Amino acid sequence: MKFRCPWCEGNEIYIRYHDTEWGVPVFDDRKQFEFLVLESAQAGLSWLTILKKRGHYRAAYDNFDPEKVARFGATERQRLVTDKGIVRNGRKIDASIRNAQNFLAVQEEFGSFSTYLWRFVDGSPVVNRWKTLEEVPVATPLAERISKDLKQRGFTFLGPVILYSHLQATGLVNDHLIDCFRYNEIVGAYS
Repeated sequence: MKFRCPWCEGNEIYIRYHDTEWGVPVFDDRKQFEFLVLESAQAGLSWLTILKKRGHYRAAYDNFDPEKVARFGATERQRLVTDKGIVRNGRKIDASIRNAQNFLAVQEEFGSFSTYLWRFVDGSPVVNRWKTLEEVPVATPLAERISKDLKQRGFTFLGPVILYSHLQATGLVNDHLIDCFRYNEIVGAYS
């Protein structure tokens, strides 16, 4: 039997996400944008709620194409606010559109959003060595620094806690517990 990080146990959606995605380094900008939208939508909610709505988000957000989302106007906003398949919070929806516009500006400045983000960790994932969930922080100085930089670039709904979740999800930080079978798989694949 495989040992997994305890936060995912008991739910097949969580287990599949944990076993295939969480902590795997992401260099694809569209995937980075997807996680930014989903993580900011998750604020105040459980990640499981967002994972259950992920398919709806893909449809509602044009498969997370930041160029399309950046052009969303009043009609698209109204469509999103009434879409029962996503979190219908107007502030979060407005943030996702504004963040798409800022995402494109970062791409233009750095060549890609991934290049921008990975430079904060010198191109290599931060590999932590946690033994228990209680040791894993909800935010770190790294997340605070990136969140502050994004805020200066006009991004919203991406505070340090949300940003740290993003770093964990996209593999800039490996926070699998050291006994979790994914810990060594991910370290071995990218070391």
